[in-house]
Amino acid sequence: MSEKILFVDDDSNVLASYTRQLRKRFKFVTAQGGEQALAAVRSDGPFAVIVSDMQMPGMNGVELLGQFTEFHPDTVRIMLTGNADQQTAMDAVNDGQIFRFITKPCPPEDLAAAIEAALVQYRLLNAERELLEQTLAGSIKVLVDVLSLVDPEAFGRTRLLRGMTRKIAGHMKLQNLWQLDMAAMLSPIGRITLPNEITAKLRKRVKLDEDERAMVARVPEISRDLIANIPRLQDVSEIIYYQAKGFDGSGFPDEAIAGEDIPIGARVLRLVNDLVKLSAGQPQDPAAWEQLSGRAQLYDPAVLAAARELYADDSEKSEPDAQERREPLSFGLLRPGDVLASNIETDNDQLILAAGNELSEALLEKLRNLHRVRKLKEPIYVLRPAGNEPQPEKPTAAA
Repeated sequence: MSEKILFVDDDSNVLASYTRQLRKRFKFVTAQGGEQALAAVRSDGPFAVIVSDMQMPGMNGVELLGQFTEFHPDTVRIMLTGNADQQTAMDAVNDGQIFRFITKPCPPEDLAAAIEAALVQYRLLNAERELLEQTLAGSIKVLVDVLSLVDPEAFGRTRLLRGMTRKIAGHMKLQNLWQLDMAAMLSPIGRITLPNEITAKLRKRVKLDEDERAMVARVPEISRDLIANIPRLQDVSEIIYYQAKGFDGSGFPDEAIAGEDIPIGARVLRLVNDLVKLSAGQPQDPAAWEQLSGRAQLYDPAVLAAARELYADDSEKSEPDAQERREPLSFGLLRPGDVLASNIETDNDQLILAAGNELSEALLEKLRNLHRVRKLKEPIYVLRPAGNEPQPEKPTAAA
């Protein structure tokens, strides 16, 4: 976690004074004016705390701190001003969302104390966010594990969707990656409301009639309504709701929304969903990219360019990870963390769990119970780190 401080003032003598007085207590960067401050964020950010003067030419302190609330909401903001009128204070609080409002001249110890308090606030904000994200992620993971047994094909793709959306979003330096992460995991949740007959048709690629297609088309809406009941996941539910919406405004839902008005997470998910379907899970497939290029109007050009750079460019094509091996295992050697490289099926070819799923203890327990009453095909292929070979099964004592 970065705990750097950014000091901003148009007076170089004031910045030099900060350096002399506080360099032994804090790790900080100085910027002479608002434009230099924004440049410092791009080159040295993020910052835990920003301390800004109010009266600066070009961009005053309220305008600068207001930009931080939009692009770097976790940065704790302190305002220094020699003009402590009521309007300035109101603007700073309302527009800049400041943590402390300090008048000049400010003794070094008072400024240091304010910065220490701001750092405590920064740690609290980050701890709360990390706890929320980890708690939600853990809960969602359990939910997806259970749903994987209800619709193994649909939820078997979520690991691939999650990895690709995370990679594209990281390449584009998008904010709030955890929301897109959860949206990818929960994107097919509405399929649990489909009748088994339709789910079976989808699995076998059987043509649907008009009523069946209408039911499938509403899956994003049902998914949104289910997820909207979970606290703090409103934005995630909107990403899922618009996941089938084309950048040109076509597709579900039938609303007058297009382009950048569609949530960026939904634009990423739309492309990744199509790429996974067209490529059968092999995102570097040239034929899939030819089809994507033929309907480029459906995709955000920036998202399409990022995905193309990561997956379609010959120079970027990745060979199978040399540190990961495909292992054929008997059922008793499966363990949490294994990623299925083949489907788990019964001896009469019923799909139980699709390739791509990562096994958890909950999934393994369910599989053990199934294995007791219905024979599962062996061997089962999984992906494991090279050099981490399974140990032989221990013989069980005779009853």
